[in-house]
Amino acid sequence: MNVVVIGGNDCMACRYKAICKEFSCKAKIFTQPKGNLEGLIGSPDLIIIFTNPVSHEMVKVAKKEAARKGILIVQSHCGSANSLRNILLSATNKG
Repeated sequence: MNVVVIGGNDCMACRYKAICKEFSCKAKIFTQPKGNLEGLIGSPDLIIIFTNPVSHEMVKVAKKEAARKGILIVQSHCGSANSLRNILLSATNKG
């Protein structure tokens, strides 16, 4: 499964990647605004947005891309490791 994580804390980026790897997911992590985020998102199976520590513009771009490409999107207010684990556990059990 390919996953894109939008938002979260900079210091957690490596941890997010490691957690995704535990679930056999390839991950792209964007904690800070990037130019051409639309192109960088690609076509993942899941977009996870941590809504508390994220710019509104990044959320807008992610939601637009998800709608345009039919990508599942999950939002969580908290950007903790446990939140990510719970989201991935739920997503991988559905498949």
